[in-house]
Amino acid sequence: MSSEFITLFMFASMLLLMATGQRVFGVIGFVGAIAALWLWGKGSAEMPFNATIQVLNWFPLITVPFFVFMGYILSESGIASNLYRMFHVWFGGVRGGLALGTMGLMVLISCMNGLSVAGMAIGATVALPQLLKRGYDKTMVTGVIQGGSSLGILMPPSVVLVLYAMIARQPVLQLWLAGIVPALMMAGLFTAYIYIRCRLNPALGPALPREELDAIPRAEKLKLLSAGILPIGIFAGIMGLFMTGVTSLVESSVVGAVLAMLAALVTGRLSYKVLETSTRNTLAVSCMFLWIILGALCFSSVYDGLGAVRAIETLLLNTWDLNRWEILIAMMASFIILGIFLDDTAMLVIVAPLYIPLVRSLGFDPIWFGVLYTITCQIAYITPPFGYNLFLMRAMAPPEISLGDIYRSIWPFFFLMVLSMVIIMIFPQIALWLPNLYTGR
Repeated sequence: MSSEFITLFMFASMLLLMATGQRVFGVIGFVGAIAALWLWGKGSAEMPFNATIQVLNWFPLITVPFFVFMGYILSESGIASNLYRMFHVWFGGVRGGLALGTMGLMVLISCMNGLSVAGMAIGATVALPQLLKRGYDKTMVTGVIQGGSSLGILMPPSVVLVLYAMIARQPVLQLWLAGIVPALMMAGLFTAYIYIRCRLNPALGPALPREELDAIPRAEKLKLLSAGILPIGIFAGIMGLFMTGVTSLVESSVVGAVLAMLAALVTGRLSYKVLETSTRNTLAVSCMFLWIILGALCFSSVYDGLGAVRAIETLLLNTWDLNRWEILIAMMASFIILGIFLDDTAMLVIVAPLYIPLVRSLGFDPIWFGVLYTITCQIAYITPPFGYNLFLMRAMAPPEISLGDIYRSIWPFFFLMVLSMVIIMIFPQIALWLPNLYTGR
């Protein structure tokens, strides 16, 4: 039986079962076990499940619940609301200033959370009503929040990069460092787009009246700046302790969770409800990631054992005569297409057994590829018809924001994300500079 046929069978079976609405981890594990039983006979179904035991000894997995908990504590306690007030006051006098401030808010929320959910929730419930009230174009600002919140999966402590690190067997810290400059570059492109659009068409983002800004005492303006100190301090504390070797990755995640609780306590926002909601959400997200990882290892152990990856490599390089850059572009395109129908974790576990070994054999840096993959996840979050952020925005946006407005709002940010990915493909050092600096290469 050819490797090509086995590949077609396994991936087609997985996609077909997913279309029935079954959970991703169950589908992946089931296909791996059935394929092993079919190919190697009685008793072989235990092989893929034995492979999952290795993840229980991978201690960085413990970081996921702590970082998720940190983000939920900061968002549920309302500390992010103070951040928006800070941007509201300091940027409101510029055309499009509140939209620019919202983008700044999204960047800071990304540093606190590692997921796009918190930024999306805060942007839709805190920033969006104020932007609409101030006469901002609803289509533009809806896109600002969706595009900006997606930065959460590229900035450390990105949970998506932790998942990639586990599956690709790469250092988490190097992946986090690799995501910082691309995320800031993308945020800069978003900011430039907002500023230029509002300069060309002031009606899209009118500045706040001068008399309203003058009515705010300077002492209050300075006090509001402290709202940005807490999240930045927490982020700096985590990364500083980790990079200097004072704490391990797991210890740094615990430090982040404790600092988030202390910040909520100091500001008088820590309550039983905040703790309960944060803990429940953390448990749900962490369990989802663990099951996804177990399913991915179950599937990949069978697929790798068949030698199918080498067969696919031979097909692409020798039979089809594609060069390595054409193969990379095809990989990125397939991620974007898959992202139309699947979420980021499903995308990774479906293609990881095929793509990650192929990336290594083609001579590409897996750290750099991890950044490119994460950008395709960002694109998937905002791509119709099944983009994750599109559904979140539809659920949380005010009634005057229609589904059509939401779909129209994302296209400028879609193209800016694709542009960012192309730039990083052409200039890999944008992603690799910080990791190489840290490792001394």
